[in-house]
Amino acid sequence: MVRAGGQEGEHTRVMGLDYGAKTVGVAVSDLLGISAQPVETIFRKKENHLRQTLARIDELIAKYNVTKMIVGYPIHLDGGIGERARLSEEFADKLRERTGLPVLMWDERESTSFAEQSLISQQVRREERKKYVDQIAAIFILQAYLDYENNQKTTEIDTSDCSHGEE
Repeated sequence: MVRAGGQEGEHTRVMGLDYGAKTVGVAVSDLLGISAQPVETIFRKKENHLRQTLARIDELIAKYNVTKMIVGYPIHLDGGIGERARLSEEFADKLRERTGLPVLMWDERESTSFAEQSLISQQVRREERKKYVDQIAAIFILQAYLDYENNQKTTEIDTSDCSHGEE
């Protein structure tokens, strides 16, 4: 079991996960929290066989000094929540219990489609695309989260140093 890592002052990362029926795409942020980078796709034979998948995620958390995880939330285009979204919520709960890390759900609508189109535009063969589509989707999910967080930071204005025209 992995516990929340990252001592104050250490470089830590955020992990993005695209949870699928038989795969989990994995991406991590760079040390500055600006860009998402591919790590791997974790494959399993059956959907409910998560022991080895969770063990591999534990290893990756330790390797990359991850302190937060973002799990893609596959809600419907109309905002409805279906079976896939419920399964992703259960997966996120397992991650929270196992690691003690914060796990956020992030809207992943169209991330797999965008990943597939990205690979097609790069002329990646169909059989090869299957190996990479989930980790590319994890990049899209994590990058959307990182962009949101970084945008929030840049819109916060510190007015404590402003004189407001007074002398």
